[in-house]
This record gives sequence, structure tokens and C-alpha cells, in this order.
Amino acid sequence: MAKLIVLGSSNAIPTQGHENTHFVFRIPGRIILVDCGPNPIVRLEQVSIDPCQVTDIFLTHFHPDHTASLPLFLMDLWLMKRKQSLTIYGLDYTIDRVEAMMDLYGWREWSGLFEIKLVRIPSAKKIIALEDDSLRVSASPVKHFIPNICLRFDLKQEKKSFAYSSDTEPCQAVVEISRDVDILIHECANTPGHSSAAQAGEIAQKAGARSLYLIHYPGNISNGEDMLVKASQTYPGPVKLALDFMEIALEADL
Repeated sequence: MAKLIVLGSSNAIPTQGHENTHFVFRIPGRIILVDCGPNPIVRLEQVSIDPCQVTDIFLTHFHPDHTASLPLFLMDLWLMKRKQSLTIYGLDYTIDRVEAMMDLYGWREWSGLFEIKLVRIPSAKKIIALEDDSLRVSASPVKHFIPNICLRFDLKQEKKSFAYSSDTEPCQAVVEISRDVDILIHECANTPGHSSAAQAGEIAQKAGARSLYLIHYPGNISNGEDMLVKASQTYPGPVKLALDFMEIALEADL
């Protein structure tokens, strides 16, 4: 069964109960980590996923809360005796900086380091970044301070799908890539370069998404109900807050 697990739901400033936004998507034969701001080792273990079994990492953009712990995560996997290769996906802008960051740590001299494959995603609409018999992952550029991508995951056999806006102002690219998805995970940091809960609702409504999860919000969620209300004013479907350790199943219709 395909399962999406939220490892963190906060904006750039985490709190005790809300780590920086990142999540893991698990299907038979593949475990995909999306972003790596905090080191995900402990949280993966808390949700019963062996960090050494992560097969792919998608980095949406090169802001610290989305990439800063990548060197530590890779080093930890190396120290844990990982052997299988790991594939990391990102825009040219992101991958260039990942390589520069890793070079500062001398990763090319880490004896016995597992193979790390760097895949550069073209900055174009609905680019297929990964595809196999069971899964297709597509990416499109969005509007943020630096080059950034939204993502769509299509499960071929289950005929289920979800999309992730990443950090972005409201933009048509998210509408287009999220068309008719079962789940849209949309940020609502409500600051310049980002979107509000109401704007996330508008995007979900335009895309025809069947459900909406709000993420990348201020870690102090005293206004959580208010965000849900504002999103519901612009989107008629079910709206939820993405919470740390929340599990979202994508099951085939019976």
C-alpha cells in the first residue's frame, strides 16, 4: 500500500511539535524523501522506516529549511554502512549548490561512500523526473524567491495521485500540475513569496483537487482552526492541517 508520511509541517522556524516541512512517500520497492532541511534519520526511524532504505530524494529548492541537513544525512547513511545507490533530484540551480555544499565537506574523499546519482530536472512545465511501472513523478517551476519546483506523484496501478506545491506564491503552475489529484498538499506560510490558506484553497478549487492539506505554516498553530476556515471559504472540499507524523494512505478504489 502506498503511504505518505509527514515528517515535518512547519515553515522555516520549527517548534517542538512541528519540524521543518519534509515528508516521505513509501510504495513497494521505493521510498522517496521530499526535502531534507532537518536531518530525517530519527523521524524516519520513529515511523518504522530504515533510513538506509530511502531510494530517492527530491529537493524542491535550495533554502536552508529544505536542504541544510543533506550533508549530515548522507554522512550518517555512509556511517551506517549503506551500500546501495541513492538518487537526488533537483533543478540545476539546486544541484549546483548541493555539489558545492558537499564539496565543502570533502565528500569525494569519503572512503567507501555509496553511489550518489544527481539528476538535474529541466526548468520546464510538467517535466517527468522519475517514472517506472508503478509511479510517475512530474515537476514544474513555481514562483518563489529562488528557483523552485512543485511535484506531482501519480500511482499508475492504484490510479491515485497527489501534488505538493512546495514554497510558492499562488501560481498557475500548481493549478496545472495538480489537476484532479486526490490530494493537494499546499503551503500556507502567508508571508511574501508564499501563499495564504485562502489562496491555497483557491488553487485547490481551480485544480479540482479532491482534498487539501495545508502545510509549511507557522509552527505555533494557535490559529490552526482559522486557517482551515479561511481555506474552506475558497475551497468546497475537505481541508486538513498536515501534522508531524500524520500518515496519509493512497489506496485503490474498490
